[in-house]
Amino acid sequence: MPIARIFGRYPDRDTLVSALARRYTPAMRVGARFALVLMFSLSGVAQTVPAGWNVVKDAKGFCQIAVPAEWVPFGENNGAAMLHDSTTAIAVVTSQPGQDFKPLSPALVKSIGIAREKLFENTAARLFYQDRTSRNPEDTSAFSSSIPAKNGMCSCHVVMLPSVPDDVAKKIALSLAVVPQT
Repeated sequence: MPIARIFGRYPDRDTLVSALARRYTPAMRVGARFALVLMFSLSGVAQTVPAGWNVVKDAKGFCQIAVPAEWVPFGENNGAAMLHDSTTAIAVVTSQPGQDFKPLSPALVKSIGIAREKLFENTAARLFYQDRTSRNPEDTSAFSSSIPAKNGMCSCHVVMLPSVPDDVAKKIALSLAVVPQT
């Protein structure tokens, strides 16, 4: 619809700007800010463990991931689980006490070689990206995620053959959480 029809005449620049500026009230701006804060804060909340999945904790017991029921521990209390054997799929969770968590800078993303479409989240709440893509049935794909933790950070790395669906690997990587204090 032409602007002239909206205003009933051809508006001058000031009329158009003031009419457009009035589209949002102060209450609407506060509501929009609240929604953004809520959306970003929810991304940092610990993920729930899907039904039937098992929790794997890192060796220090600070960080955890969830893996499907058919995955088995890779050893005793070492923070890893595998599917069938470690060459099919493996997921590892680690804690890094004393290491500061921060989003990757654009220069670091470029130097690491993470493609823009493979960097799923790079915020103060989570880093999540695909760092390797399978090119053939014998080649593996890999996903990594990190989150801030008390006095450090938690990290997860999932490596799998193409026979394991990407959405399972992503779900594992996104289940990364700080172990709840009891």
